[in-house]
Amino acid sequence: MNNFDSLKTEIQQYLEQSGFAVFHSYSRALPDLTAIEWDTKRYPDYRLFLQAAQQLDARLIAFHHREFSGAAVDEVSERLEMAEMAREEKRVIARRLEEMSAYQGFTCVIELSFDAQGRTYLFDLRTPWYKELEQISDDVDDLLPDDDEEDEEPMGGYFSRN
Repeated sequence: MNNFDSLKTEIQQYLEQSGFAVFHSYSRALPDLTAIEWDTKRYPDYRLFLQAAQQLDARLIAFHHREFSGAAVDEVSERLEMAEMAREEKRVIARRLEEMSAYQGFTCVIELSFDAQGRTYLFDLRTPWYKELEQISDDVDDLLPDDDEEDEEPMGGYFSRN
């Protein structure tokens, strides 16, 4: 699916009809948060996730969705220029990033979460093209020159009267 806009609307309606309190939040999929993630590959239906929330007596659902911005592509493109890779490989990636710009304004991430019994439960769904952008971003970051090498220059010109 290339756009989650209709799914976002469907989820909002389902939440209202199901009697959940909805808290529109920022993403809770953070590296330092030990959330229990729902298997969206095998069980992509948000209704199953929300049924589990009901069975655990969760009343509040945190709802986050992200609209894709061309700024995300621009950031990766800037880092791509500094990456240490073959020119042709850079061109292929740059072309793909340019194609992704067409998704500007589309909903690319839908996230539902709730807390129960001291745990955070997370349903995190991303469009295939957004996952690809995240992978490209990670790959480009892996090929950036180390900043540590630049910082390891000797302290030339240091003068002390001691």
